[in-house]
Amino acid sequence: MTGSRKKQLRTGFSTGSAAAAAAKAALMHLLGCPLSGSVSIPLPGGGRLKVAVAECRRLPGGLAEAVVVKDAGDDPDATHRARIAATVELLPPGPGPALEFRGGPGVGLVTRPGLPVPVGQPAINPVPRQMIAAALAEAWRTAGPGGEPRAVVTIAVENGAELAKRTLNPRLGIVGGISILGTSGLVKPLSHEAYTATIESALSVARAAGIAETVLTTGGRSEKRAMALRPDLPPLAFVQIADYFAFALTAAVKAGMTRVGLVSYFGKAVKQAQGLACTHAHRAAMDLALLADWLTEAGAPAGLAAQVAGANTARHVLEILTAAGRLDLTALVVPRLLAAARRIVGAGPDLWAVVLDSEGGVLQRGEQPGEGRT
Repeated sequence: MTGSRKKQLRTGFSTGSAAAAAAKAALMHLLGCPLSGSVSIPLPGGGRLKVAVAECRRLPGGLAEAVVVKDAGDDPDATHRARIAATVELLPPGPGPALEFRGGPGVGLVTRPGLPVPVGQPAINPVPRQMIAAALAEAWRTAGPGGEPRAVVTIAVENGAELAKRTLNPRLGIVGGISILGTSGLVKPLSHEAYTATIESALSVARAAGIAETVLTTGGRSEKRAMALRPDLPPLAFVQIADYFAFALTAAVKAGMTRVGLVSYFGKAVKQAQGLACTHAHRAAMDLALLADWLTEAGAPAGLAAQVAGANTARHVLEILTAAGRLDLTALVVPRLLAAARRIVGAGPDLWAVVLDSEGGVLQRGEQPGEGRT
């Protein structure tokens, strides 16, 4: 093995998988099934996942609780190492739904419309609910008395209220804790499934609140500047998209937004203008040679274009252009950024963009009406 070979990034599992595994372990404990320290659960897309169980115990009143420690693998995730508990209480035969889902401490409560879960329900998303149901059904088939399991399942997350502060849940109207998420059951490094789900949720909540214009920013700093630039818009209109340029634009159209703004610092704006679907530094570098070609097309001297091609960072590019008295050349980024966005969103929504300098000042801005708008 050579020293230059990159480390293989490790796949983890979602909060939904953790909850499903904990619920299955708790039910198996209630049914008297021996546990070997782990359980196997089915995944939504096929295949199985073996999950370690940290704790399993009986509680007064004929209940059982199991705890799973979430492992996000090598994905940067606010819920990595979170202790996710499931308490299972069996119900007698009767009418009504076979499973009742409750949120314990650390699981958020939905208070705004537009999310996959109705207002007043614990923030346990539909796919995790399906995963929990499937995992319980497996345990029941193994040791249950026949038929289908009827149970109350309560999911709790230790320190979930604190963890939620590192997510967008408070803005989405999910109060008191984190969401139980996941559509595949797995967390793949740099796929950030939970983050893309949050983008979709933020847009859906905004649209359900009657907001038809969204402003997409790449992080907290650009969002703060965007809010200052557009004080006429409510906080729900602003959505942090990190590196998910193409995904967020597609999600905005799907949510029904008729006007979409993009506020980005210069380096991200150049990557967006390149048409990169994901602007993460590990996925794609800013193409300074391409930027230099754009400058040449705009009439920049060959020497200046060469300096830009050899720059170290986006900040360095701005320093070069400032020293040459040619910051005006940054204007060429905006139409390309809007053109790249238009290719993604199609003809419909109005688009506008603001490009910021390294200190958050406005470098350039532009807009492009959608089809049928002037």
